Amino acid sequence: MTQNETKFEDAFDVFFITFVNVENQPGIGIAIARGLFGLAALIAIAFLSSKRRKNINWRLVLSGVGMQLILALLIFKVPGFDLVFEWLANGFTKLLSFTDEGARFIFGNWPENAWISASEKDNAPLWQIGYIFAFKVLPTIVFFSALTSLLYYLGILQKIVYGFAWILSKTMRLSGAESLAAAANVFVGQTEAPLVVKPYIKNMTKSEILCLMTGGMATIAGGVFAAFIGMLGGSDIALQQEFAKHLLTASVLSAPAAIVFAKMLLPETEKVDQKLEIDESKIGDGPLESISIGTTEGIKLAVNVGGMILVFLAFIAMINFGLADVIGEYTGLNKWVSRVSNGQYDTFSLQMILGYLFAPVAWIIGVGADDIVIAGQLLGEKTVINEFVAYISLSDISGPNSTLSHRTVVIMTYALCGFSNFASIGIQIGGIGTIAPNQRPVLARLGMRALLGGTLACLMTAAVAGLFYAS
Repeated sequence: MTQNETKFEDAFDVFFITFVNVENQPGIGIAIARGLFGLAALIAIAFLSSKRRKNINWRLVLSGVGMQLILALLIFKVPGFDLVFEWLANGFTKLLSFTDEGARFIFGNWPENAWISASEKDNAPLWQIGYIFAFKVLPTIVFFSALTSLLYYLGILQKIVYGFAWILSKTMRLSGAESLAAAANVFVGQTEAPLVVKPYIKNMTKSEILCLMTGGMATIAGGVFAAFIGMLGGSDIALQQEFAKHLLTASVLSAPAAIVFAKMLLPETEKVDQKLEIDESKIGDGPLESISIGTTEGIKLAVNVGGMILVFLAFIAMINFGLADVIGEYTGLNKWVSRVSNGQYDTFSLQMILGYLFAPVAWIIGVGADDIVIAGQLLGEKTVINEFVAYISLSDISGPNSTLSHRTVVIMTYALCGFSNFASIGIQIGGIGTIAPNQRPVLARLGMRALLGGTLACLMTAAVAGLFYAS
């Protein structure tokens, strides 16, 4: 090795070691400053990426950000207000036990205690983790899909969506269709929410279409919401309730954030209809048929999720074989990576690349400096692959022996809570394009902007959570 090569490697060592070794836990004042800086940075990114900067409605932007901050303040800091969210979180946790009864009948009680507790997570065998995901997590998707379908048939879900849409419409002066779609995305998925405004999609403006798409990218569906609770909480009821509250809060807070970034990236310049008229069409001709339809759709989604996890994890393993066992082993990169990352990564891998690539983004949203590389890895996995793989990674590294702070785990729970990944572009083009074929070219052109808007919305929600969650 030449003297210049040695100096070059030493410079990189200093840079990366300094990068990951500063104080991890910010004080309250620093957390607030970091959170406000994160909000400003994300808004600046949206402004620079806007197609019509002169037409940005700054009143709408301030209303959306203000709504996020007020809701977060009430939920995190005002005693009593968060009781509603805790009650809903407890309800979701109870629903998980109902799903478990059905899964137990089909798959039996093997092993005796199927859920892995947080204390057992680090030592659990892979076969047990796989069993839990296949026979405990995926069934929740099926049950919640059926339950959502029933609530839609009974008209209950529409009333909840209408109430939330009314608030969005009055505070942010949106069109009726995009208010309803944004509200629906809080409770159902990115292909189900457009059904609420099905008659209006064919005549939507480009700005309304982007708002519809961004809302779908920034939130999650009820079925996977329940699955994430089980993945992150394990058998610990208290942890399940905690993560249920965080995930529910994230989905609610991301709705106004999605609107803010959609309207910044592509401001409205046309006249829109502000009347709130929800589509009252039913799913099925009776409650039993609606449950049957929801179950069928849930099975398709569960199989799709399981298949994607299988394929993506296999591809990650294949890529890492080339990076670590071939390139890293024969060039000495593995030893260098282990040294400069202080043991966070043992080998040159996809996770390591994503970690350092997205680490600045993790810092922007308020993650402590010791955790930004791991947090960056999670953000990269969510964007490049999908949120399921990212939550699996978060679940794996957030056990009792984890070096991550609890604050980082909470912030990342918010940051990963959305469908903003490259695969979702195709899903939305296929799903929304089927409802309104004339809008398919618009959906294709706006796909990357929707992904950017959804990602920024999730990051803003995480920054707001970090701002108020300083311990």
